Amino acid sequence: MFILIVGAGRVGSAVAKSALAAGHEVSVLDEDPLSHERLDAGQTRSWDDAGGQFTVGAGLETDALIQAGIERADVFIASTDGDNTNLIIAQIAQRRFGVEKVIVRVMDPARAAWYGEQGLHTISPTQHAIEMFERALQPEFA
Repeated sequence: MFILIVGAGRVGSAVAKSALAAGHEVSVLDEDPLSHERLDAGQTRSWDDAGGQFTVGAGLETDALIQAGIERADVFIASTDGDNTNLIIAQIAQRRFGVEKVIVRVMDPARAAWYGEQGLHTISPTQHAIEMFERALQPEFA
């Protein structure tokens, strides 16, 4: 399976390394050339030597998406630090390039729910944290 991840921060790079280790073909797109270092960190081989692809560019730029391989992506993951960017590029991947599985990180739980209703697979770390705190606040012997 070919997976394209936009955003090589802590989340994107961890998911990329995990997917590559699981035997998937993985391409990462990030506008910061130094973010490539996160893909190498803690690995016995460099990202490139392990078969990973890294492209420097903005996820909002069609040319960068094409260079990173969006036209053949089976899965597209939007994991930049901006909700607006993630939501826009996820819709581009889904509607313009026809990527079958599009996963998008959205910090705002209300927006995540709405876009989920529109057909995007949304993940909201904020909502997840809220649920974890709510569970932690419940009495042990309810």
